[in-house]
Amino acid sequence: MSKDIAIDLGTSNVLVYVKDKGIVIEEPSVVAVDKETGKVLKVGKEAQLLLGRAPGNILAVKPLEDGVIAQYDVTLHLLKYLIKRAAGSGFFKPRVMICVPGGITEVEERAVCDAATGAGAKKTYLIEEPLAAAIGAGIDVSKPNGNMVVDIGGGTTDIAVISYGDIVVSDSIKFAGNKIDEAIIKYIRHKYNVLIGERTAEEIKKTVGSALPLDKEYIVDVKGRCLTEGLPKMVSVSSAEIREATDPIIRTIVTAVRHVIERTPPELVGDISSNGIVMTGAGSLLYGLDRAIEHATGIRTYVADNPSTCVAIGTGRSLDNIQVLPEGIINISRARQQRL
Repeated sequence: MSKDIAIDLGTSNVLVYVKDKGIVIEEPSVVAVDKETGKVLKVGKEAQLLLGRAPGNILAVKPLEDGVIAQYDVTLHLLKYLIKRAAGSGFFKPRVMICVPGGITEVEERAVCDAATGAGAKKTYLIEEPLAAAIGAGIDVSKPNGNMVVDIGGGTTDIAVISYGDIVVSDSIKFAGNKIDEAIIKYIRHKYNVLIGERTAEEIKKTVGSALPLDKEYIVDVKGRCLTEGLPKMVSVSSAEIREATDPIIRTIVTAVRHVIERTPPELVGDISSNGIVMTGAGSLLYGLDRAIEHATGIRTYVADNPSTCVAIGTGRSLDNIQVLPEGIINISRARQQRL
């Protein structure tokens, strides 16, 4: 008997959920490829260790960008690895459900479906990320009651108002965790003339990053390469400076949340005021971001339990309804235009 598998194909991390087992794989979305032969050498954590450290003949790449496929062939290898590892060596091909950002185009949908089929899926199903996040956060989306979800991943922030099992109003912006990391790299390069890598920027974000002023500001020592001398250099950066660097990204996310509320029918806004705004995704863990959204909207905002796995869990729980779901492309982009 074939297995049903759910995949959260994220820009930064990929999670795989197997029906009746839960999350069985959680790996970085990184693949190491031999430049000369095109052969995949490492996947996930082992490949991530090579980012910025790989020798000249090996290329460590992130095949997903802004939540969608940027490098098709490499993504195909990544999916093959994940499906084979999750499904085992059984004779039957698995049915696979993949969650995708709300801002995906029809062409990008087709690429995801084709890649999953090429990787060994018997049938491929898609679900929008905010809907999966709501289900994973424990919200009963089947009721005619308005709930608002803000899912902040690595590549995209997906915002949606959900009622009666479907998305009523939504927006998807390409400002999320990775853009915050990029802002930190750019700030330190411009102010201190020091170049740091993505992993260092992410560590700074987790250590001293914040959306609001802290009760006590912190200093962190940052190691990088001096762009003038080309030698290693350490600089001390304050949490206030990191907040200054990331503030434009935070403001963009908060503004997008406000705009979705402004387009929401009044009855559903009343429901959201009662239920609150739920935040999911690893990006929601940035200190003070929930309070920044609450301050801007006047609506109670809270972070879901285990926000990093909400989308994967919600996608997995949706496997129970796989019999009634449409297979393949579901024209998310067309549905989004109708909601505008």
